[in-house]
Amino acid sequence: MGAVLPPVLTELTEYFAPLSTFQREEAGAVTLLTPGVNVLGLNATYLPQVVPDLRSALAWHTAHKLPPLLASLSSVAGARKMATLEVGTLGAGTLLLGEPNDADIVVEQISRLHLPQWAGVLTAAHGTPEWATPLARHLAARLEGQRGYLPLLAYNPAGEAVGALLWQASGTGGAAHLWGALDAAAAGALLRTAAALGQHLRVSVPDLSIFATDGPLSAVETVNFSLTEPI
Repeated sequence: MGAVLPPVLTELTEYFAPLSTFQREEAGAVTLLTPGVNVLGLNATYLPQVVPDLRSALAWHTAHKLPPLLASLSSVAGARKMATLEVGTLGAGTLLLGEPNDADIVVEQISRLHLPQWAGVLTAAHGTPEWATPLARHLAARLEGQRGYLPLLAYNPAGEAVGALLWQASGTGGAAHLWGALDAAAAGALLRTAAALGQHLRVSVPDLSIFATDGPLSAVETVNFSLTEPI
């Protein structure tokens, strides 16, 4: 039996693959590449626990002029960690820091026509506002005909967009691995709205400290994004 991805990495690839430009699988490793977009999950090679020969996959990154980014559960020899995500299931009634001050936050499903505003909020929340236009253009094309995804936008009482989330239907629940908010109130409103769309919500967060309670996520696993040497 060949190498396979750990379940949590399979989850991420199932979420991001339909949104990516190129996909490839070799020796248990899955590569997703999306030139012109800066989302980590769309530009990485996801690794099984036993790391295979990566020369071919890394050469593919180089051919598309993209950095050799790896996603894994364990440290990879010779690779430099760039970011981590905590992936888990959000429990009902979980409190985020800053709640319950989100009663006036309104969360709405939007059409693809509003993706420029959605992408503007998302990239601003992650400190990369210059990527808003290419991300909006890319997702507008990829989401066409994709009935399993719902873009959500959060507004404050002044009518300003303060949070963005892309929900994906997954079994009896949903997934939200691409989201961002400008403050804790918007984050809480977004995540609770997304959780209410199914029986549970699988979500990625950069830091568990955004939650006001201990153990807010169940079945949590840490995913590392690391840069290795190019081929």
